[in-house]
Amino acid sequence: MEKSVVAVIGPQSSGIGHVISHVVNELHVPLLSFAATDPTLSASEYPYFIRTTISDYFQMNAVASIVDYYQWKRVTAIFVDDDYGRGGMEALGDALALKRAKISYKAAIPPNSNTDVINDVLFRANMMESRVMVVHVNPDTGMRIFSVAKNLQMMASGYVWIVTDWLAAVLDSSAYRDLKDMGHIQGLIVLRQHIPESEAKDKFISKWNDVARNRSITSGLNSYGFYAYDSVWAVARAVDKFLSSGQQINFSTDPRLQNLNDSTLHLSTLKIFDGGEQMLQQLLLSKFTGVTGPVQFDSDHNLVRPAYDILNIAGSGSRLIGYWSNYSGLSVAAPEILYQMPRNTSTSAQQLHDVVWPGDSTTKPQGWIFPNTGQPLRVGVPIKASFKELVSGRGDNMSGYCVEIFNAAIKLLPYPVPYQFITIGDGTKNPSYIDIIRMVAANVCPHSYPNLFHNFVVRPLICFIFI
Repeated sequence: MEKSVVAVIGPQSSGIGHVISHVVNELHVPLLSFAATDPTLSASEYPYFIRTTISDYFQMNAVASIVDYYQWKRVTAIFVDDDYGRGGMEALGDALALKRAKISYKAAIPPNSNTDVINDVLFRANMMESRVMVVHVNPDTGMRIFSVAKNLQMMASGYVWIVTDWLAAVLDSSAYRDLKDMGHIQGLIVLRQHIPESEAKDKFISKWNDVARNRSITSGLNSYGFYAYDSVWAVARAVDKFLSSGQQINFSTDPRLQNLNDSTLHLSTLKIFDGGEQMLQQLLLSKFTGVTGPVQFDSDHNLVRPAYDILNIAGSGSRLIGYWSNYSGLSVAAPEILYQMPRNTSTSAQQLHDVVWPGDSTTKPQGWIFPNTGQPLRVGVPIKASFKELVSGRGDNMSGYCVEIFNAAIKLLPYPVPYQFITIGDGTKNPSYIDIIRMVAANVCPHSYPNLFHNFVVRPLICFIFI
């Protein structure tokens, strides 16, 4: 930034994006980031920040749509505990709430954690009810998560793993194609930024492959590479229009930027770009077709038409099972096709191809189990001298209309709920309902059945009482 800078392309992480955004705001230099996806990097706080990739706000809405499509209501969120991870989790919680679902447990992994720390975090997550795991971390930590999860038998049948776009970027980079790693991630659902098929995209890939062969480059091209390429073109076009309109590139000093004693920052060398506001407006007015598709920004400085591929990891690669876009939701048709049709976000229009789940299962997981640390639901049953048709019996031999209704309702739940009936009363004298309600509220057991009624109200805090 000590040079004559009129625009910055980068950085490659959301955490650094927060830091640099403060600097470019002061110096009036537009910042185009092709990799900082944290939704808290907003135009309202950082007016010179332009996101040339897709915000995790949209990605978390895609995750929530997948959760809703399979009728799951609770997820366990596994995330890196930094700006990127926390920003993503905030967006995920909001998106799930709109689908009447929620994050039931947050498993935060500190940055640069070793395998032992990851093991402890996943072990605690595995003790929870939800079996739907949403993983939002970075590549440095991510691949170790799945290795640890497999050792904990969390890659078995019954589990669901939904992984954000960082994993697709890793897999698309050929240097990371390791069959050993692939064995740890079978059955995962993975999101990837959607790049429409086009002649420009094919030409760019061909040129990249030629350069890679000539320079012995082993890393493959992922979606962030496409966005970086279009970011450069966006700046080039904006600079061209800026100069063509007669604007001059000038800088001025800021008296507030003074060198501190014994400081190596050289703050006095930083210059304010006088034409920064005009350059920013030229960038925001960008409207061209790049290798990623339409390059155009909305009022929040985000790309228009955000969309994702939805992949299912199987064998030594992945297969496409559908798409998500903010225009049509989940679909098996490409978003650019659906943009030509009337918008349809009805439940019946939401579609995905079949998935091979962890454990090589083709049956949709229930997504929830009763936790290892949980206790069965205690169901208080008043045994009265009258109305035997409604409820009668003791212990496991309960019968009657109310019992049948309760059992039928339990079978309709999309997850198992262990329960046991606790009888209240001796069958010759009607028990007091006021006393029963008081016992539930106070979490106490009746004196006549101290062993059976211990811890009457446990998680989940639901109690059915037949009357």
